[in-house]
Amino acid sequence: MEYKPTLVRHKVELRDSWPLSDGDILDGAVYAFGGMGSDTSPQALVRLYEPSKDHWLPLPSMPTPCYGASTFLHGNKIYVMGGRQGKLPVTALEAFDLEVRSWTRYPSVPSRRAFASCAMVDGCFFSLGGLQQPGPHNFYSRPHFVNTVEMFDMEEGSWSRLSRATRMRDKRADFVAGSLGGRVVVAGGLGNQSSPLSSVEGFNLAKKKWEPLPSMPTGRCSCSSLQAANLLFVIGGVAQGPSSTVEALCLRDGV
Repeated sequence: MEYKPTLVRHKVELRDSWPLSDGDILDGAVYAFGGMGSDTSPQALVRLYEPSKDHWLPLPSMPTPCYGASTFLHGNKIYVMGGRQGKLPVTALEAFDLEVRSWTRYPSVPSRRAFASCAMVDGCFFSLGGLQQPGPHNFYSRPHFVNTVEMFDMEEGSWSRLSRATRMRDKRADFVAGSLGGRVVVAGGLGNQSSPLSSVEGFNLAKKKWEPLPSMPTGRCSCSSLQAANLLFVIGGVAQGPSSTVEALCLRDGV
């Protein structure tokens, strides 16, 4: 099985910030980041597709090869965070400058977690949940679900691990994350229960706390997502088997 690279479409007049993931559409050029090769090794290749010329161009490779990373467009840079190399989680946070076409490395995510999810709100990156990997001195320990919340402040250029009081309500991995109404929103995924989660919660940035939100009609994990202005779409995934379900969360102002 070959993992596809992360695709990012970009237009000349960039929005200030925009969350991106596989398949998100921004009119203009298409950027492909990393992926898994036919030999299952993580890739560092970066390619640019120009629709007007119908061809691909090579660009400077990613500093850290990976697949399954989260990508965000902010200003004139595309940020690539996390991902995996085989079974090992990647903690890198790197940015590709679209103007000078060069890479910048930022401080890595503090803790090693596979299947974590990421979101960006108000100029901050959030690394959320996942499967915590055993440390080098705990060889016989097993990975376990966590409700960890770590935040990277772009102005300060540093990570902070939020207190226990600001951890997610549910421990979860392989879930959807996004932003709605001034909140970081997480939905579904896998936890300590025997079936995929349907629970949804939001971190209210003003109140600095997690709040329960309406549950998903269909509990799922391994979903794709699409962020719209006032909607977070949760697409496909796995319930008791592969799912074709499409559902969207809408938060009204003041809710």
